[in-house]
Amino acid sequence: MEKIIQLIETMKPFFEQVSNNPYLRAVRDGFVSCIPVVLFSSMFILVACVPDIFGYVWPDHISAVLWRAYNYSMGILSVLMVATIAKSLTDKFNNLLPKLRQINPVSVMIVAICCFLLLSVDSIKGGFSSEYMGTKGLLSAFFVAFIIPNIYKFCVKKNITIKMPEEVPHNISQTFADLIPLAVSVLFFWLFSIVFKGITGMVFSAWILEIFKPLFTAADGYIGLAVIYGAMAMFWFTGIHGPSIVEPAVTAIYIANIEANLKLFQAGEHASYALTHGTSYFVATLGGTGATLMFAAMCAFMAKSKQLKAVGKTSIVPVTFAVNEPILFGAPIVLNPVFFVPFILTPVLNVWLFKFFIDNLGMNGFVYILPWTTPGTIGLILGTGFAKLSFVLAPLLLIVDAIVYYPFFKVYDRQLIARELELHDEAVPAVTIKQAIFEEAVANKVELVKHEGKELSVLVLCASGATSSMLAKSITKGAKEKNVNLDSIAMAYGQHKEKMTDFDLIVLAPQMASMYEELKRDCDAKGVKSATTSGAEYVKLTRDPEAALHFVLNSIHN
Repeated sequence: MEKIIQLIETMKPFFEQVSNNPYLRAVRDGFVSCIPVVLFSSMFILVACVPDIFGYVWPDHISAVLWRAYNYSMGILSVLMVATIAKSLTDKFNNLLPKLRQINPVSVMIVAICCFLLLSVDSIKGGFSSEYMGTKGLLSAFFVAFIIPNIYKFCVKKNITIKMPEEVPHNISQTFADLIPLAVSVLFFWLFSIVFKGITGMVFSAWILEIFKPLFTAADGYIGLAVIYGAMAMFWFTGIHGPSIVEPAVTAIYIANIEANLKLFQAGEHASYALTHGTSYFVATLGGTGATLMFAAMCAFMAKSKQLKAVGKTSIVPVTFAVNEPILFGAPIVLNPVFFVPFILTPVLNVWLFKFFIDNLGMNGFVYILPWTTPGTIGLILGTGFAKLSFVLAPLLLIVDAIVYYPFFKVYDRQLIARELELHDEAVPAVTIKQAIFEEAVANKVELVKHEGKELSVLVLCASGATSSMLAKSITKGAKEKNVNLDSIAMAYGQHKEKMTDFDLIVLAPQMASMYEELKRDCDAKGVKSATTSGAEYVKLTRDPEAALHFVLNSIHN
């Protein structure tokens, strides 16, 4: 087992390179920007469809009004995503370009939408077809969003532009500067769409969907599900945020399958697709990556060692809402050989069990998208449209997860008990001395801030903004306790780009450690302090507001 862990650690630099790939990150960031739209539209689906389950059918005019909100939000998802992905990729290119020669992200977004429509939308009598403006057009949206920023980047780097006299205002000059890359992009995709349809007889979005259908089918099978969720857990085991690497590659499949399931469900047929967002949120990652919910419960209520019991009590609530970094880094599970097998195996068993219920017992797959923080068993029942078998599957998943984790939990608990007994006698004086030094350091930093009379702002970043909110709240609480004029908020990585100079310090959660060099470079360029922590330290800071405050003040003033 130790050799396997060492092999995985040697591959960590490669995993980090994959995680930092600008195209994968652009897809992830673009989708994160569109999540409010997806969730908003899903609310209308729930209102429109859930009453049908209980035998009540909305009148036609009410149903039409409810579906109108869905059609003009989720129904144009590809249009929205081509813009957000293109902008995200443009922002990443701009980080590497000179400050005085930047790509205009607004222009890129507008052109990306135009080119996507050229490539994906067919003219019909009285208007145009909207068939590929929704989830069916996602693959071509990725294609367009990857190319447009590169055309702009080439023109900017080569200084291919229309130069205006110095007397012309900057905003007018920028309009003409964008004209050449705009024209090149639109002309390229216009000609490409004409030639492509002339050769194949179909629009590009329809063609690429047909090409990728075998991949979609394979991903929805037992082997595909095992590879996807096994890989996600393995990346996380090395300390790299697994969903950031894996999910961008399957986002299009997730969304296409959920819409296909919904249409089948509405038609009274079997919603047979397994691979969806709901499968990830409420089956494979029940409690978070690695399906750690039952492990956290065992730590909280069954552990004999002080460490696991403390970690379990701290983690059980956030893990219930799928925020499992406290247990991952607090136990720890990450790079802990004891938990390698259950951490990889449990998500795979969960999705296989779910797939068995769909294929062999006739249970519906997920037909609705719910927020990922919905408690897992509740999300499973709601997301499958109150499928009768979901009331059986939900507790069965918990039982399976508990059975898989239990022997490994007992082994590790005994190891910690033995270690705690060995260290107890010599640890107490050392802790007392360290605590006295720590309290003095905190007092000195607090007095320094009060003397300066500054209002400090701290931003904490993680993959989604959930884990980071735990530290942000701890920092704010510590500041209030010590009467320090300091506030802290949390965001998902990528949302901070436009607001960096609003903060005195930006802290990066350990799950995004591979992004720290980029963050530090951006912060240094704008004169903002940056910091990151180890996983164990991060968990400690979320529990100890005074320590969190000291960490922040120390990072700002050193």
